[in-house]
Amino acid sequence: MAMTYSKKVMDHFINPRNVGELEDADGVGEVGNAKCGDIMKVYLKVKNGILADVKFKTFGCASAIATSSMATELIKGKPVGEALELTNKAVVEALDGLPPVKIHCSVLAEEAVKAAIKDYYDRTGTAYDAALFADLESEHEHGDLALTEDYSSST
Repeated sequence: MAMTYSKKVMDHFINPRNVGELEDADGVGEVGNAKCGDIMKVYLKVKNGILADVKFKTFGCASAIATSSMATELIKGKPVGEALELTNKAVVEALDGLPPVKIHCSVLAEEAVKAAIKDYYDRTGTAYDAALFADLESEHEHGDLALTEDYSSST
């Protein structure tokens, strides 16, 4: 069964934005499941409450890479509190949709952003409602793996 991806998904897969890591990150979030192959790591640099820089490294399928790329684009330059409001639905809509069996990749992207923000809050001693981060322990399943770095060199 062949999957149909939108032009935006293919663009963010072939030319991912914000790939890499931040050595001096203010917050780092890693989510995923090595058994199924989806691992996403998001790095945040915060200046005056604004996400001044955001990077990601993802090991996963085309949808995982595309959702990581789009999620970083959606939150970069935003206040931390606004970035915390990112939803998987917003990521899917920004990519002009995903095949139903790949929606979980957008959930992974949302969780990686939340995990990085939680880490930032923990590092800075910022108080937060723990319920905001209650969904960070889910597992994800799918195959057709690709490593993000393989595609970043062509951009």
